[in-house]
This record gives sequence, C-alpha cells and structure tokens, in this order.
Amino acid sequence: MEGLYHHTNRLLQEVTSQDLLRIQRTPPHDDAVEAEGVVVHKLDTIHANCNRLDILINKEPAARRANAKYRVDQLKYDLKHVQNSFAMLQHQKQVRVREADEREALLSRKFTTNDQQDTSIFLDHELQHHGKLGEANRNVDEMLGAGMSILQSMRDQGTVLKGARRRVLDLANTLGLSNTVMRLIEHRSTQDKYILFGGMVFVLLCLYLLLRYL
Repeated sequence: MEGLYHHTNRLLQEVTSQDLLRIQRTPPHDDAVEAEGVVVHKLDTIHANCNRLDILINKEPAARRANAKYRVDQLKYDLKHVQNSFAMLQHQKQVRVREADEREALLSRKFTTNDQQDTSIFLDHELQHHGKLGEANRNVDEMLGAGMSILQSMRDQGTVLKGARRRVLDLANTLGLSNTVMRLIEHRSTQDKYILFGGMVFVLLCLYLLLRYL
C-alpha cells in the first residue's frame, strides 16, 4: 500500500506543479490538446489508485488503519481540488480564445470613406450593444464557474471535516479522553458547520446580486 500511495501522491504533485502550469502558460491559439490529454490521463490514474487504496485500507493492521484512511481521504480531497483547478483552466482558455477571435475579427474589418472623403467612422449602435452583452455574458460565466468551484471545495471540506471528526472521536474513545473534552470537540464541529453553511449562503447571495444587476 505504501508504494501505491507514494506513487499516486507523486503523480498528483506532477499535475499540480508542472502540467497545470504548462497549460496555464500556453497562448490561447496554441495546440494544448496533448498537454491536456496528459493531465486527463494522470487524473484518471490517480482516481483509480485511490479506489485501489480504499480496498487496501481494510487489509492494514487495526492500529494503522485509521491513519491510512486519513491519508487516503486527504489524497482524494487534493484530487478534487486539482480537478476543479483543471476545469477552471479549460474554461479560462475557452474565454481567451473567444476574446482573441473577436478582437482579430474587429481588427481585420475594413472601413472606407465616403465620396466627400469624410474620415469619420460611424460605429453601429447595435454592434456596440451586442459587444457589451457578450462581454457581460462572459463575465457572468466566469463568476458562475468560480462560484461553482468554491461551492464544490466547500462541500469537499465539509466531507473531510466530518471524516476528521469521526476519526477524532474514535481516537478519543481509544485514549479515554474526558467527556468535557468531547463536548468541546462537538461544539467546535457545530461552529464549523455554521460557518460552512454561512459561507455557502453568502456566495449564493453574491452570485444572485451579480446576475440581478449585470
């Protein structure tokens, strides 16, 4: 199990420190399909390894099982975070490509003077209005994508906190901690839950206001 865990963790670090940075620095119109394919392959491998590690946990000695499960859960949480970051990079790349195409189309447009050689260029009002709407739509898409990523991360953090609380309670029972300490741990867990729900409500309210006024 140790060898598979370290191999999976090394793959995750490669994606985070190398592959995602390479995709982020790639210009909009450059072909990054190969780099994205490498990331997708590594993420699939990491996901499969995590499933394999879940099975191997049950074969660990009882004294090491809780710690092994904690490490695998942390690995799965990091995987979720990297997947969200990869999805955001893909979305940002699509936005950059669309903006570059629109800018190129505008720059390549030819304007001619009239018979009196008037050099004034009259911009069509409908074209300006359409451009403003397109820009607002792109901004809203980016904010929605960021909001979805934040909500997903908060849900993942809630799952990790629940698992950590369960493991702490198990360890506390094993070590014979007092009831007072147990109540303090449960009180802190309740506070964390309120903070989580409050953060989710705040993010949703912000997204509603942005959609309302943009």
